[in-house]
Amino acid sequence: MPHRPDPAELQTVLDDIATRMAGEAERGEVASYIPELARVPLNRFGMAVAPLDGPPIIAGDAEVPFSIQSISKVFALVAALGHVGASLWRRVGREPSGDPFNSIVQLEAERGKPRNPFINPGAIVVSDVILENQPDETTQHPVLDLCQRLADAPDIAVDEDVFASEVATGDRNRALAYFMLAEGNIRGDVTEVTESYFRQCSIEMSCLQLATATRFLATEGEGPDAEIAGVTPERVRRLNALMMTCGCYDASGEVAFRIGLPCKSGVGGGLVAIVPGVGAIAAWSPGLDKKGNSVLAIKAIEELAHRLNWSVF
Repeated sequence: MPHRPDPAELQTVLDDIATRMAGEAERGEVASYIPELARVPLNRFGMAVAPLDGPPIIAGDAEVPFSIQSISKVFALVAALGHVGASLWRRVGREPSGDPFNSIVQLEAERGKPRNPFINPGAIVVSDVILENQPDETTQHPVLDLCQRLADAPDIAVDEDVFASEVATGDRNRALAYFMLAEGNIRGDVTEVTESYFRQCSIEMSCLQLATATRFLATEGEGPDAEIAGVTPERVRRLNALMMTCGCYDASGEVAFRIGLPCKSGVGGGLVAIVPGVGAIAAWSPGLDKKGNSVLAIKAIEELAHRLNWSVF
């Protein structure tokens, strides 16, 4: 069984990690290709753990909101599976890509079917599915709604400046969508689909909110969090498997090797990790490595997992 530290022990460990992360010299670089993300101070670091059996524990800038970017793909996938179930896999694969998250190479070789739902073309197909099945009277983005309900935080919102920045610089994502449209794997209007995708990526959440919102993935598909997400035990296992194999772009294998937990990253600098049966972890530092993952968030969660002997292996 995974180690279940008491709150005092967990707080001590998180405070220690946050203190040392604050002094790290190598912090990576912010995602400058999205202008609004380039303005985030590089010295930020926050961390939170949301246990299944107690209140969240936080350290550093854990209550500062940031753009969750590709972490939103987890919530979008949950929403799409809720609409169409396993038929989704006829349009999106379940294999690691081995290529950058916005690459068109495999998409062309494989006739418009993305390798997995956590790379950009896969997430765009997921957005298409959500829009196709969204009731006409829905006024709020379904991914935003799910994040608010899972985090029990109705004030979670889209950062409109980040959204505008995404729209202004999103030609590559639109190109991916048009390619898939030509192959018959996008059914909606490309502008609407990509703007829905940009909007979900522009949701702002804190580490505290993210850890709470992803805690359902540690529940083994049971309890109030799983009920809000509408997931079964089988679906939770499969979501965790996809996070482990595909959640950190083409560095997913390296992150699995170092951390040993299902993870999902975003170019806003966030990283979530799931400890089945224990809870969820979220860390944030905006500086990225060359693969698009937060340098310090990976380092911090790796240390936390090792110190507490948290691993699925």
